[in-house]
Amino acid sequence: MLLELRDVTVCYDTAMILNETSLGVDSGELVGIVGPNGAGKTTLLRTIAGLINWEREITKGMRKELANITLQGSITFDGERIDKLPAHQIVRKGLILCPERGRPFREMTVTDNLKAGAYLCKDPKEMSRNLEKVHELFPVLKERRNQTSGTLSGGERTMLAIARALMHQPRLLCIDEPSTGLAPKVKDDLFKRVKEIYESGITILLVEQDVGFAFDLASRNYVLSRGRVIAGGTAEELLKDELIRKTYLGL
Repeated sequence: MLLELRDVTVCYDTAMILNETSLGVDSGELVGIVGPNGAGKTTLLRTIAGLINWEREITKGMRKELANITLQGSITFDGERIDKLPAHQIVRKGLILCPERGRPFREMTVTDNLKAGAYLCKDPKEMSRNLEKVHELFPVLKERRNQTSGTLSGGERTMLAIARALMHQPRLLCIDEPSTGLAPKVKDDLFKRVKEIYESGITILLVEQDVGFAFDLASRNYVLSRGRVIAGGTAEELLKDELIRKTYLGL
């Protein structure tokens, strides 16, 4: 198993965001995480990527302004515990988070954003090859290469964020809500790109509000509600359960 979470609990003061959450992702899989708003999906990805540890460090000097954050349980990546590691060390191991709405460096050009994603790459030739690959995958980014990222559309920003993550050649790509706010046509195009990335051999953990989007892509899915995994299985298996379908998936 490439990624494994065991009984991961995250609390902000007395608010429990993740409640003994356990799940796993095998190498070569595309696994979806679905569930209602406020289920803890984004916190789950941020915890895996080490950003909760970063927030905990901040609270040491700013306790009056930020919540007291606690993290329990274990997160293992390729057989190694990473739940105590800072985010930058987790990135070096090949676990990359693509955040919701992309969050590009708005004042930088598209090309500079992509190069920022390859800051760990020391070989200029390898960086150039990776840049060519993401241009092939997202031709619009090549067209917009000299444009500042703050002027891109929502769909283009999402594509830029995914492409920026790919510049580091991730072993596990975590994508948070890529279809948020996108028009149906743009969403369909994004669906094809994510599928191409998966078919190229990259393992993906996909958090998605659009259940149909996730179910059409993922080989397995977990349903998250109130910070706890309440079901898991293939799309077909989950859709057969009337309680899961109506109560947690809104279908």
